[in-house]
Amino acid sequence: MTKTAAVMIAPGCEEIEALTPVDALRRLGVKVDMVGLESIDVMGAHGIKLTCDKVMDESLLDYDIVIFPGGSKGADNLRGSDQLMDLIQQRHAAGKWNAAMCSGPVAFARYGLLDNCTYTCFPGVEKQFENDIKNATHSDEIVVVDEAGKIITSRGPATAMAYAFKIAEILGVDPAPQEEAMLYNYLRDEMRK
Repeated sequence: MTKTAAVMIAPGCEEIEALTPVDALRRLGVKVDMVGLESIDVMGAHGIKLTCDKVMDESLLDYDIVIFPGGSKGADNLRGSDQLMDLIQQRHAAGKWNAAMCSGPVAFARYGLLDNCTYTCFPGVEKQFENDIKNATHSDEIVVVDEAGKIITSRGPATAMAYAFKIAEILGVDPAPQEEAMLYNYLRDEMRK
């Protein structure tokens, strides 16, 4: 059965963090929808116009994973949506996976998803919400998977590929073919030298 993912696209999103999971996961055979928070056409943080597949609705409950990019304005827009909060809280209660990177975890903090979880985010962003979460542990890892909370988090634009491939793993999709084809393995190995 084909796995499904929704990437939430809000005005001011970090384009690399929004598009990298879409690109990598589609290459791996995951059905990925770009879901606009309020409209099909969304302007990213760096003036790149994104055209989404659909606008947010109740179908968000049906995806195997919902993915939040960062970008401080985009993350604040996701954080401020009561409708999105309700849908993600329902997903969380049903034990479904949700992911957020960079400043995206500010939304998860408001929604209560980071309570009792281990997470990461863009350096320093945790200061914005550390008093709003309970029993959470911040990590400096590139990508953090909290199995119990069904939460995946990552650090920032340069970690978007690692984030996308970890999401694939969590969905039960082997990322190895695209890690090789997209030169991710080469990059990782060269960076370790």
